[in-house]
Amino acid sequence: MTAEQLKELEDNLWKAADKLRADSGLKASEYSTPILGLIFLRFASIRYNKVKAEIKAELEAQKKSRNQLKEEEIAILKCGFYLPPEAEYDYLLNLPEKDDIAKAIKKAMELIEYYKPELKDSLPKDEYFKLYTKDDRSLPKSLLKTFKDIPEDATGDVFGKVYEYFLGEFALAEGQGGGAF
Repeated sequence: MTAEQLKELEDNLWKAADKLRADSGLKASEYSTPILGLIFLRFASIRYNKVKAEIKAELEAQKKSRNQLKEEEIAILKCGFYLPPEAEYDYLLNLPEKDDIAKAIKKAMELIEYYKPELKDSLPKDEYFKLYTKDDRSLPKSLLKTFKDIPEDATGDVFGKVYEYFLGEFALAEGQGGGAF
């Protein structure tokens, strides 16, 4: 990904996130955590998808072995964490609009923490319920759709830059009291 493509991606993601923030009525300080959590989840899913076939192949190869590892153990060896199906980005993205998306995201974050105890209590969970309003429960799903635009071939460097960009934009927005930005 070129620097120009990265800048375009950052700008497009920020415009979409800003529009969603405006529609929710939340301040930037309330909105940043769920967005950064979904960026993390998108990165984790992309990284996990790259080794998924290797994990399945290793499971298959071990079928005749006496010392068989569990899928989550192989995943941790291959990429550093395990994503159960309910924690994968595409699973969440493909949930029907009528489902409780905030609840599903919370469960995904809890599952990631369960299989990666070092992350315990560090991922956002309840913040996604704040994206619901009395009349509208579509914002968590809209955010998932926004961040699906991060390409599958994005590397850790790209995610680091997107994450830093968002941190900087949120810091600027919070400095402005969460007003228009």
